[in-house]
Amino acid sequence: MKLFLLPLLALSVTFATLSAQKVEDKPIITGADQIDAYLPYLKDKKVGMLVNQTSIIGNKLSVDSLKALGVDIKIIFGPEHGFRNNASNGDKVADEIDPKTGIPIVSLYGKKSKPTQEELAQMDILIFDIQDVGCRFYTYINTLRDAMWACAEAGKEMLILDRPNPNSFVDGPILDMPLSSGIGRFPIPITHGMTIGEFAQMINGEGWIQNKLQCKIKVIPLQNYTHEMEYTLPVSPSPNLNTQQSILLYPSLCLFEGTMVSQGRGTYMPFTVLGSPLLKGKYDFSFTPVSIKGMSETPLHQDQACYGLDLREFDLKQLRKKGRINIRWMMDLYKDYPNKDKFFDRSQSKQMGDIDKLAGTKQFKDQIIAGKKEKEIRKSWEPGLSNYKTMRLKYTLYP
Repeated sequence: MKLFLLPLLALSVTFATLSAQKVEDKPIITGADQIDAYLPYLKDKKVGMLVNQTSIIGNKLSVDSLKALGVDIKIIFGPEHGFRNNASNGDKVADEIDPKTGIPIVSLYGKKSKPTQEELAQMDILIFDIQDVGCRFYTYINTLRDAMWACAEAGKEMLILDRPNPNSFVDGPILDMPLSSGIGRFPIPITHGMTIGEFAQMINGEGWIQNKLQCKIKVIPLQNYTHEMEYTLPVSPSPNLNTQQSILLYPSLCLFEGTMVSQGRGTYMPFTVLGSPLLKGKYDFSFTPVSIKGMSETPLHQDQACYGLDLREFDLKQLRKKGRINIRWMMDLYKDYPNKDKFFDRSQSKQMGDIDKLAGTKQFKDQIIAGKKEKEIRKSWEPGLSNYKTMRLKYTLYP
């Protein structure tokens, strides 16, 4: 039996490799751009849309495009940062009327996190079309779960227009569920390696909706896409992820929100730099956070020169090739920080952070403080990380 299975395995790997190479010769086509695949499905239906500025067809907002095509859009739901991406990190977003279309916009990042049954009663189907960045602490997967929960309770279907994951690799500790919060609700690693369409299937399959409810979903999958592909986002997914470099560094640098080291909030280069006033003399590079409306009104170390690392030109190829987040920066800056007992203390900042919730485990902070080697830290993520990788394969739509 073993002699028979091994050649089949080798053959399947060969076919998968050839298939991936063939796909990479063609442009990626998002779910939203495949209008002919779902427009007939929306005919004569009352539609809700959970969207933001990344929800585009071509270079036009999908709400505008679908309305022009005669789709009966009743309500627009907006996630964190709002429908037009003009709210700062963590700011509550109010309901409003879209000035261009006259359609009501209901915020799911203010007084509530999921649509009400009364709102869903006005529609037959809810479209979810938001660009994610593949990280546990990025809130759009929380919004996805809450919307699926509401649809399941109301017996409504969700149509998901899939988009690529720019950080499509799997790494980091699995979230210890007692640490569950708004920056981590699922027992997954820091980078989950899924598209939104795949993640929705995982939510259903793993019973992550309350009372293990099931949401009826229809995914319009990507064309010509594999998880190995690099993908440059055409629209910034949020105010502080304003460059491709910041998006790719985000899985590694967001952990610093649980420290007294600035990640560049309050500059126009957020999530590409790291620094603190207390690192003066250790590093030559410096930046000064200031209040920037719509990005960061009260950044850590506001109006103080911060010294540290400039990662705007850092070559990410090796990290991507290995499929890893970078924890060396955390290890090195902690080592160089003079007041080590204050390194993980965000009580001085209005932007509170919790390293345990961000990392998903209380071990990580203790390991950094103890000066553990990277290999030992990564070993502690097992067997959870390997088990997740196996579980993930049940829900993948792409090679």
